[in-house]
Amino acid sequence: MTTQATTPRDSPAAPPALPPARGPLSEDVLAALAGSGTRLPAADAVRRSDPYGDDLQLLLYVLYELHYRGFAGVDERLEWDPALLGVRAAAEDVFLDALRRGAGQGGKNVAEAVDELQLEPVGDDGHSVSHHLRREGELWQLREYAAVRSLYHLKEADPHLWVVPRLRGRAKAGMVAVEFDEFGAGRAENVHAQLFADLMTDLGLDARYGRYLEAAPAQALAVVNMMSLFGLHRRLRGALVGHFATVEITSPPGSRRLAEALRRVGAGPAAQRFYDEHVEADAVHEQVVRHEVIGGLLEDEPGLAADIVLGIEATGHLEDLLGDHLLAAWREGRSALRTPLKP
Repeated sequence: MTTQATTPRDSPAAPPALPPARGPLSEDVLAALAGSGTRLPAADAVRRSDPYGDDLQLLLYVLYELHYRGFAGVDERLEWDPALLGVRAAAEDVFLDALRRGAGQGGKNVAEAVDELQLEPVGDDGHSVSHHLRREGELWQLREYAAVRSLYHLKEADPHLWVVPRLRGRAKAGMVAVEFDEFGAGRAENVHAQLFADLMTDLGLDARYGRYLEAAPAQALAVVNMMSLFGLHRRLRGALVGHFATVEITSPPGSRRLAEALRRVGAGPAAQRFYDEHVEADAVHEQVVRHEVIGGLLEDEPGLAADIVLGIEATGHLEDLLGDHLLAAWREGRSALRTPLKP
């Protein structure tokens, strides 16, 4: 029997539909979630899979999504199904190992890693999506970028909340202070996820939660899956803080460029407001994150320094992979999505 509240399909609160599979691993998991199959991927098959490939990343995404909004028609009790959790654990091991390799050799201290986040490269280094969009991006590319980022921004700040009960003192107070702004400072219309939904509507996109999952490339799923991986595991609380610091510290300059790009192509005020808001808010958040969240966490648990650096460097690594994918397609004049958007 399916355990799920009945929500009208066109309601903003309605969970998305299950996506199509992208390989044998995700096919088995999706069949189990839909109630049409009982076979789950073997651990050996999961370990042999491409850690950044479509099949493994979709498998992780749909299993993580059971902890967020879930999917239409999927039994809500499956969120804690032991067999599905076993599959997820095997996939997480593959993904986390890849993130550790991609983050580099390590050895940086936290202060050095955070200082590097604050260094803006002189001009475009050829890998920056925001530089490309500000300088020469077309409206269709900005729409694709918004569709890809919707998987992240329509749940913006949600996975970061999981770290709050795992912190204390200055770190907890600083984290909650920043999250209070992310969730609109008590006003629903100012919740950052809502501001992004307004941006999507302004660009003629469907702002329903999870709407563009099928179109999103594996690189975009990996960025979102990393947040869920770090957020759901207490042992990775340092990595989650490192990821959070990266987002808050690097956001203002990139958001400024994206706001300029939207103005240049004639996007409406709702589209511009999302990035304008991040230019202002995240400039303040940067200091809170650095001195209170990171500083407070290291004061309490200095042994988490290496994990904070991991979170910083893994975030940069995955953002580079996504940026390179988007720019390679756009520079050839083709869509970067698995299924191009309708005009």
